Amino acid sequence: MRDFVRAVTLTPMPNNLARFSIHCDDVARARRFYEAVFGWRFEAWGPPEFYLIATGDEADPGVGGLMHKRQEPVTGAGMIGFECTIGVENIDETIAAVQANGGSIAMAKFQIPTVGTGFFFNDTEGNRVGAMQYDAAAK
Repeated sequence: MRDFVRAVTLTPMPNNLARFSIHCDDVARARRFYEAVFGWRFEAWGPPEFYLIATGDEADPGVGGLMHKRQEPVTGAGMIGFECTIGVENIDETIAAVQANGGSIAMAKFQIPTVGTGFFFNDTEGNRVGAMQYDAAAK
């Protein structure tokens, strides 16, 4: 399995998984859990109870993550699970492709200063996914 993972990660591909996000009811409790279980490092960034997650090191950085307070309660339509964001070259073309292939826009295009332009969509199975055209100047 490790050889498969290594081969897949060394093969250049467009639209790579760029980031994941963990939605939490109790951010401090969840942070302690992921620090203890996986050794992930957390850095406060932006609004209160919002963290950047480092899942690896310089040699093997892994996929960057985010942790923040859940926006909707689980009893409603709140997110349960990890939210993934796919890095794309052109946000408008991606929006058009999602709609042309049976997906629906869940959150309209938005801008995050110093990060990029993104949107959220539901795939044909109802899974929520993010897409982000990262700001090249921010890298």
